[in-house]
Amino acid sequence: MRRDVFQAIADPNRRAILGLLANQKLTLNGVAEKFEISRPAISKHIKILAECGLVDIQQQGRERYCEVRLERLNEVSDWVEQYRKLWEAKLDALEIYLSELQAKEKNHEGKE
Repeated sequence: MRRDVFQAIADPNRRAILGLLANQKLTLNGVAEKFEISRPAISKHIKILAECGLVDIQQQGRERYCEVRLERLNEVSDWVEQYRKLWEAKLDALEIYLSELQAKEKNHEGKE
């Protein structure tokens, strides 16, 4: 099954794993030690993150190290950015409309 970045960040445990790995490269056991969920559950989360290209797993001797690949989050950032621009435009239009209403009220009050 092909997964995408949005599926990866949908889970709070995976977001926490990404946050942890953003600061340091850790073994699978090192990651598991930081969480209260089981080691197999951590392995499944790491597998999903790896399938999405957010985590790279490298074998070094007997240990498997996890390293984060945050550049893949640009896909999420780009998606959010399009909606930020949309909402900024809507809020700017609302601000203009409210300013026009206030100006009309002031003009109306001045005529009385």
